[in-house]
Amino acid sequence: MITIKVLGSGCPNCKRVEALARQAVDVLKMQADVVKVTDYNQILDYNILATPGLVINEKVVCSGRIPSLDEIKTWLQNV
Repeated sequence: MITIKVLGSGCPNCKRVEALARQAVDVLKMQADVVKVTDYNQILDYNILATPGLVINEKVVCSGRIPSLDEIKTWLQNV
């Protein structure tokens, strides 16, 4: 199963990234565990400079911006 982590404090941008990730999983009919990571120390472990961050199977695919639905779908298809 794919693990998707949304890194951030829970701000509107982080919530948007989470919603887009869930939507991409639904569109692709994949099974994935979507996890919100709000602990600052855990976020620092991923070496991102800005949130929101998106991690797929422990690989940072995006940080500091809201990716498009198509970008997320592409990243998921290439796992």
